[in-house]
Amino acid sequence: MRKYIAAIYLLLFTAGTSFAQSDSGVEMADGMRSSGKIYVVVAVIVLILLALIAYLFSIDRKVKKLEQKN
Repeated sequence: MRKYIAAIYLLLFTAGTSFAQSDSGVEMADGMRSSGKIYVVVAVIVLILLALIAYLFSIDRKVKKLEQKN
């Protein structure tokens, strides 16, 4: 029964958010895209994600070394 209630709540919330979106687009994104600044934003986000992934892999290697040591 709880699964059905959770599914109904999920459907209601997703339906409400889909109606809240407008068709006009985002003015800020259009302005940034036209001036070329959107590519800088995307590049910074990609760099941050790559740095996080590299950091997580280095931590994973260190933890594996410590587990093998014990």
